[in-house]
Amino acid sequence: MSGRTRVRRLAAGAKGVLRRHSGPVGSVVAVRTGQTHVVLTYDDGPEPGGTDAILGSLDRHGATATFFVLLSRVRRQPGLLAEVVAAGHEVALHGVDHQPLVDFGYRAARARTAAARDELEGLVGAPVRWFRPPYGRQNPLTWRAVTSLGLTPVLWGATSWDWRDLPQADRVAKAQAGVAPGTILLAHDAFAGALDGVAQRPEPVLDRGDLTDQILTAYAARGWQGRSLGDALADGTAVREARFRG
Repeated sequence: MSGRTRVRRLAAGAKGVLRRHSGPVGSVVAVRTGQTHVVLTYDDGPEPGGTDAILGSLDRHGATATFFVLLSRVRRQPGLLAEVVAAGHEVALHGVDHQPLVDFGYRAARARTAAARDELEGLVGAPVRWFRPPYGRQNPLTWRAVTSLGLTPVLWGATSWDWRDLPQADRVAKAQAGVAPGTILLAHDAFAGALDGVAQRPEPVLDRGDLTDQILTAYAARGWQGRSLGDALADGTAVREARFRG
């Protein structure tokens, strides 16, 4: 099958799935708000040296964030998950591990996501609302599998490049590029590896707490505040788009 034919079939499949879905369609990609809120999201944790450092920085800036956690990490670091909850931040699901759901069929994707959601809700003692597909990869079938569980997929509009080995100043600059109130920022409090179901890669060298501190300082200079997705939506509405990438 040619790449062009595959794209056409995927697009047709997306339209069919969306027509059959009775709720709001698409993934959350931003927040429409009159407030000065930038949505802070952190993926792949919890991890010692990353999550705890970021929590300290968020506290110093009076910011809240949404942590998209991996169950493969949560099982190893339940105490850090408890710290995230105790600090008043939002916990969301990134997956059982970091394997992309598009590598599974509909039933397997739905079953593993349902089990992960149930386990995470039992640990945090509250409903889990949001799901971020690993690597941002989803197709119409995995989107439908996730949304059929009452979870809403969340993507992003800006990133901090914190998975790349770069000077810290470059990451801070990237985290400001194209950002405005309501933008969802992608960042990480850990680096997924072999224990998370993916190939081990060289891990970038960085102080994640310092990066968060510098980003929030730069935002404050513009009059912006960091907020979790749930907090931002208290004074705004979700912007949704049907984004699929296999």
